[in-house]
Amino acid sequence: MTNHDLSGAVWHKSTRSGGGQNCVEVADNLPQVVAVRDTKNRDAGPLLFTRGEWTAFLTGVKSGEFDLPA
Repeated sequence: MTNHDLSGAVWHKSTRSGGGQNCVEVADNLPQVVAVRDTKNRDAGPLLFTRGEWTAFLTGVKSGEFDLPA
């Protein structure tokens, strides 16, 4: 993916993070990409996903595709 201007990114944590530092932040307000970064290592830079990739990931999460065995 090419470089994108992330200066307007509005980062937010999952409501399931519990307020801790061991979570990720997502910026989904950008026009062409969804950016994801590690809360405790923000300087490492974000991972960038197309909207289609992000939607597919969220669909998989909601359907239990990534659940670990009990």
